[in-house]
Amino acid sequence: MTEPAPERPQESPPLHCTAHARTEEPLPLDSTAHERPQESLPLDSTAQLLTRITAALGTQLSLVSLNGTRRPMHRTPQQSPHSNVSPLIPAAPALVAVAHGSRDPRALHTVTELLDRVRELRPGLDVRLGHIELNEPLLPRTLDDLGSGEAVLVPLLLGRGYHVKQDIPEAVAGAAALRTRTAGPLGPHPLLVEALHGRLTEAGWCPSDDGNRNSAVVLAAAGSRDPESAAGTRRTAQLLSERLGGVPVVPAYASAATPTVPAALRALAARGRRRVAVASYFTAPGRFASAAAAEATWIAAAPLGAHPAMARLLLHRYDQARAAGAPAHETLMNTRFLASA
Repeated sequence: MTEPAPERPQESPPLHCTAHARTEEPLPLDSTAHERPQESLPLDSTAQLLTRITAALGTQLSLVSLNGTRRPMHRTPQQSPHSNVSPLIPAAPALVAVAHGSRDPRALHTVTELLDRVRELRPGLDVRLGHIELNEPLLPRTLDDLGSGEAVLVPLLLGRGYHVKQDIPEAVAGAAALRTRTAGPLGPHPLLVEALHGRLTEAGWCPSDDGNRNSAVVLAAAGSRDPESAAGTRRTAQLLSERLGGVPVVPAYASAATPTVPAALRALAARGRRRVAVASYFTAPGRFASAAAAEATWIAAAPLGAHPAMARLLLHRYDQARAAGAPAHETLMNTRFLASA
């Protein structure tokens, strides 16, 4: 698979519907953080002295059980200067994000930015990257580097196609010493719709386009011969249509399936839809995303990339996989992945 040309830069959104980011007020600081420690009172009376002695004695007695044995003291563990995880708590499994890979240099930059967002949301979590092809590090190398530890693989893929059902299980089978669980692909999910809506808004989709009889969207996806993958894309299109007030959202594909993006655009134009946006159902820039955007007759949204909803979705899939706890060998033998809900 080759991916030559980088996609064209996105046009600036129209001024009349530029979305203004809401400025969030900082959280109030804990008022106790600024209080000075109370100064010791002078022991100017027998009553004060007895009060101090009684308090100290009560503290010591609280450390003794009724049977006379000493209770364990609850100390705050010392943390590593490079980690927010307590050494007394078992480390969480590493999150291994599995990207496809691309010859477009923007793809690796985008995925790296996305994983930085994940680390910000979950400080202390070991987050790593492995590619199926074209980019380093390749997935087998990432798994080898984890040795005999534990990991949850989260595919940065939007449907259940060949890579999810074949390539990832094969890489897992080659890392026999590593305890692994594999999450389901990212789509379909409402957080994906949130990211798609955000990218459309950035490109120039206005609130007045929601439910407009002249507006429509082509959901441009990579395409797959796997019927399960196509069903997931159709479900995402349905959810996006609901988010946009019921305007038509037509799935279209860059390869392996129909309709193509140009065919979908022509069909919507024939139905009187004059404001047709192209939504980019790709995790990162690449050849397919560029080709789809080039067909747009109105606006074309950027790939999902490092949208904040994408970072939350990665952690959601990671947590789902941990809760389900499916062993790697079952995933490999049955080619069943965790639910996409």
